[in-house]
Amino acid sequence: MIKVTLIKSPSNEQKTVKATVAALGLKKIRQYKILEETPANLGQISKISYLLKVEKVEE
Repeated sequence: MIKVTLIKSPSNEQKTVKATVAALGLKKIRQYKILEETPANLGQISKISYLLKVEKVEE
């Protein structure tokens, strides 16, 4: 499991970046979500890694 926290605002980014942030379920700065390590999630995280803080979480 991965804890993904939004640390920067995507307001000045392209539409695709905003859509990726929304797809991860993040809306506000310092909001976090616990996600599974699927290839789809890891691809989204790597695309917008400069906006996120990513941590491993034990189940």
